Formats: sequence, C-alpha cells, structure tokens
Amino acid sequence: MAPSTTELPAQVVATEAALALISELQARHGPLMFHQSGGCCDGSAPMCFRQGDFLLGDNDVHLGDIGGAPFHINESQYEYWCHTQLIIDVVPGRGGMFSLEGPTGRRFLTRSRFYEECEWAVLLASGKVKPPG
Repeated sequence: MAPSTTELPAQVVATEAALALISELQARHGPLMFHQSGGCCDGSAPMCFRQGDFLLGDNDVHLGDIGGAPFHINESQYEYWCHTQLIIDVVPGRGGMFSLEGPTGRRFLTRSRFYEECEWAVLLASGKVKPPG
C-alpha cells in the first residue's frame, strides 16, 4: 500500500530476515550501526558495526534506523541512491570482512525500489532530498 501524499517515506527499511539477524547480532554485540559500503546499485553490501566502531564523517548522511540501529551512507554515494528506498535484506554467504554478520554464514544485502511520484514529492518538500541537476 502506498503512503499518503503527506507521509514521509522511510529512506531505508529492513526485511523480516534482516531484522531477525540484527536482533541476533544486538544480543551478541550490543548496540549496532550500519554504513552503506561501496557500490551504487542493488547487491551492494551494507556494513554492520558495533556502535562507535566505525567513525562517521561530516559527509555521512543518516537515512534512518533499522531494527533500532542507525543507518548511514556517504553523501557522494547517497547521490546515486537518493531516488530509491534502500531495502536491507539477508542472503546466504559471507559478509564484508569487518561486518559483524560475517561469521554467521549470512550477509546483509542492499536492494532498492524507486520512490513513487507522491513519495518523491514529499521527500522533496521535506528537504530530505534535492531535485536532480
């Protein structure tokens, strides 16, 4: 169901599988944070860290929280992704070398979907995104 024309759409969401893995990692490691590492398209890997183990810079953008964990992306990379909602999922395999889910045999994966016109209009009006160009 599409959001109303005034509801601010989430810029990052997580699947049930991702939320379950986040919960498992929080139980083991405490508070977590995410940073979208490299890549500008579906299949890129977000990195999961204990809060404070990854130093954020002035050019990192907080997109929102998933499972209670803040999710950030570098501003220059955000320019590639800003027109899409990031959907964090889990698939079998090894995560990034420093990402906490690595030893579990599962890894986080970023999928995306384009915003609907009404969602994009709300994001533009809110100042969360800038018009292209």
